[in-house]
Amino acid sequence: MKQTEYYLVERSLLPEVFQKVVEANTALKTGQAKTAAEAAQRVGLSRSAFYKYKDGVRPFYEAATGRVITFHLMLHDQPGVLSSLLQLLAQSGANLLTINQSIPMSGQASVTIAARTSNMTGTVEGLLSQAGALDGVQRIEIVASE
Repeated sequence: MKQTEYYLVERSLLPEVFQKVVEANTALKTGQAKTAAEAAQRVGLSRSAFYKYKDGVRPFYEAATGRVITFHLMLHDQPGVLSSLLQLLAQSGANLLTINQSIPMSGQASVTIAARTSNMTGTVEGLLSQAGALDGVQRIEIVASE
């Protein structure tokens, strides 16, 4: 039996058909379209192309739901930054598994956090956006997903 392989590809690099499949799936999930045919038509995609790819193309945050995700962050060395980040993670429903922080150098601290996402109320993508907007968070990225 052949093992399924997955690739993480930036959306802008995907062929247009894959981007439209994601949009059509979103329209179905949000109720903007009631049928697959309506969703496909709404985004300018043939029904056959939609059915061919509908189960194989999805946003990263959907594939990451219920998994353990490892985040790497660069934080300003100032009081309360890590606390604010941890509060955001707790409010999102993420289950924190590990937190590792380096000793701050040149005003920055490197932090790695592993969290289980199965009980999150929002998406991983939304969490990344909210965390990146926190005062003192210089950079956030996902370095692993299991």
